Amino acid sequence: MARAAPGAAWRIEHDGSRVRAVRPDGVPTVWADRSLRAQAEGSGLLSLGGSPYRGDLTFAGSDSGLAAINTLSVEDYLLGVVPLEMGDRPPADSAAVQAQAVTARSYAYIHLTPSRQFDVTSSVLDQLYGGVAAETAVGSQAVESTRWLVLTYGGRVVNAPYHSACGGSTAAGSEIWRTNDEPHLRAVSDRVPGTDRFYCDGAPRFTWTRTFDAATLNAAIGAYLASYASVPNKRPGLVRDVTIASHTPSGRVGTLTVTTDRGNFVLRGNDIRFVLRKPGGEILESTYFSVATAPAPDGSLARLTLHGMGYGHGVGMCQWGAIGRARAGQDFRTILQAYYPGTTVAPPL
Repeated sequence: MARAAPGAAWRIEHDGSRVRAVRPDGVPTVWADRSLRAQAEGSGLLSLGGSPYRGDLTFAGSDSGLAAINTLSVEDYLLGVVPLEMGDRPPADSAAVQAQAVTARSYAYIHLTPSRQFDVTSSVLDQLYGGVAAETAVGSQAVESTRWLVLTYGGRVVNAPYHSACGGSTAAGSEIWRTNDEPHLRAVSDRVPGTDRFYCDGAPRFTWTRTFDAATLNAAIGAYLASYASVPNKRPGLVRDVTIASHTPSGRVGTLTVTTDRGNFVLRGNDIRFVLRKPGGEILESTYFSVATAPAPDGSLARLTLHGMGYGHGVGMCQWGAIGRARAGQDFRTILQAYYPGTTVAPPL
């Protein structure tokens, strides 16, 4: 055990699975096998790379690198999640932020994984997490006011996926992923009753257009199609057409056929978003789109234009819809009931 002075900057080193800390004066600790744990005293905070974190930090070494793992209570974890997932919202949007706190807490509970060193990552692979630097007053109040509350169905904590904007209707899970439907994850209209507006129509990407020229489209198909469809020799050829083969009950693209000079390739659900990428790698906004094509004289495809709605997979809570509902006077329980029909907001058993 080594004790550090307040504000002292220590360096962490690893040699394969061995880890050690180096004091500011250059004196190292003895090597620890596999991991090294740093704990703050009292209400103090640990800092990593200039960013403060609640709880403890564990450094785990391996041949592939050094992992930093933040261990803290679920409630403290949510303080650094909710503002990044919902944005820095004003107090008027508090009900939406509270709904986000409940969904994020539910996600955390069902992803607790005792068999490995960490439960979730801090990226979009799970939930965004930024530690103390991400915390906001409205976000912290939302976490505290919903403390311990999760979404349950039939007495168990359930998965509560969410997305930025549904574009007018959410989707059932089977429309997007290769999964069986769950009763609390079904298509829900986001239309404001008695109007032609939608609760999420204030979203920056409520509607969008993405255009691919021939070079950009062929580059995307060449780079990503083989990961989501059976492509002989992983060489799909040059694109000649892109057509919508089917729609889902919520109106999204169910299957998309990409025709090349080497054959027809079918993409399903959310896979479409990971193939039709921008040159920088950004995936498609949603699967809620229509297709317009412009052929070239040689029979290839000169241009593909997608006109779409919404941003994200579309399953579960629509975050911009929740904001619209909060501004319309709905409380967080009403918002959650709308997007996760049949659920109950309660502490986990």
